Amino acid sequence: MDGVTIPAILVSDLADDAVVLDVREPDEWAAGRAANAVHLPMGEVPDRLADLPSTDGPLPVICHSGGRSARVVAYLLAQGVDAVNVTGGTAAWARAGKAMTADSGTPTVD
Repeated sequence: MDGVTIPAILVSDLADDAVVLDVREPDEWAAGRAANAVHLPMGEVPDRLADLPSTDGPLPVICHSGGRSARVVAYLLAQGVDAVNVTGGTAAWARAGKAMTADSGTPTVD
């Protein structure tokens, strides 16, 4: 990512029902996620490009705080995929009061 500008989007600029690519680990995903998130752990992205969700416009990529998703966005851009990093990640999503879900029924994202 040295010298590369990673495009970003604020949580407030995404619809509550936006489809986002969540690149966190399975335990983080289970604890709480955006309601319409698609799970694809960061380490699996290179082998599963065909599994990326389609969106109208750049694909928003999210993790807990924005670090891992920024690395995934850089990778996707290099592969020709239009992607954007969600600033602040799921923590910002939760603070904004956007729709969330969890395997337990009650999201726990700090």
